[in-house]
Amino acid sequence: MTLRERMERLEDRERRLLFVMLAFVAAAVVMLPPLAVSAMVHSRKSDVEAVQEALAAIADEKEVLDRVRAEKSAITVRYARPAPPLAAFLSKLASESSLEILESQDRQAVPHGKKFEERTTKITLRKVGMLNLVRFLERIEQSGHPLRVSQFNLRKRGTEPDSYDVDMVVSAFDRKVEPKTEKAAAAGSASAADAGAQEAPNEDEEDEE
Repeated sequence: MTLRERMERLEDRERRLLFVMLAFVAAAVVMLPPLAVSAMVHSRKSDVEAVQEALAAIADEKEVLDRVRAEKSAITVRYARPAPPLAAFLSKLASESSLEILESQDRQAVPHGKKFEERTTKITLRKVGMLNLVRFLERIEQSGHPLRVSQFNLRKRGTEPDSYDVDMVVSAFDRKVEPKTEKAAAAGSASAADAGAQEAPNEDEEDEE
């Protein structure tokens, strides 16, 4: 029995159902490739967006790391120039600002962790004008050394115009340097001992000859 004869033997309802099924299958065959391509494109687009987000995050992190490195380098450069003895140094800056330090008192150095040490000096100024005082503070700030005014007490002198008494504490922060000379000397001694141990048999051989 041929396919045509089978189709003719089908009832109208069965024939309609068969046509609907064939139409559904045909539509699926026609629509499946575009849907698959669309899904693939969407997946690739998502991957590209994820890569772009990762690259943007890396770029942001790089900027942060560069900024951190720059700040660390600036700190290293600043601490590479330790401040001289504070009493004499502050007296020089005060003289350049038309001021005179009446009293100065060095305090005992205080360690900050294992790498830093703070030296402090308390100074006293009397009958100073505000402009000269500001210039003095600017010179401390712009000295190029790791200095900080850690305490500051300003008092107006009665009815005298533009006249103040000042007590302040200036701190200098020093970065400790690891003693490498002792390590180098120990390494040099060990090398010399090894060299001597190697040369000693040669001398014995010469004596035997």
